[in-house]
Amino acid sequence: MKFARQHLLGKDLHFWLTRTGLDTAPLGHLLKNPPAPPVLDDGRYRAALTAGAPDRRPMFTRLTGDRVTWDDGTTERLDALILATGYRPHLPYLAGLDGILDPAGHPRHRGGASPAHPGLAFVGLEWQRSLSSNTLRGVGRDAARAARRLAAHLARS
Repeated sequence: MKFARQHLLGKDLHFWLTRTGLDTAPLGHLLKNPPAPPVLDDGRYRAALTAGAPDRRPMFTRLTGDRVTWDDGTTERLDALILATGYRPHLPYLAGLDGILDPAGHPRHRGGASPAHPGLAFVGLEWQRSLSSNTLRGVGRDAARAARRLAAHLARS
């Protein structure tokens, strides 16, 4: 994991990415091996990781009502659950669908749209369309684009 300072020259990095246009430039299709974005941190996140926080666990194997079960059979009651696929998508459950994943297990897409399955779209992928595609700042733009494409597909069907 690579860390980057959140503030440069007295401004938040998001300010500079927006000001320069890098945040929204549709460059993803030009990058064969896009660089992984760094984790923006003011020092608190790195300190928390060093201290063993947050509580990181492997993916659960079953969800039943308000209980989650892990591979070793232990269960725990949950009040809420948020699943996020960004940064390093792990999509083996799509492997059985023809043309969805490349040999490395990454989604095949053009700007988020699956070329093999017109009714399928992805959002939140690194460099899907731009530097900010897999961030809270950018995923909304890509999600809106994906929704428009899917709506157009449904209208043609």
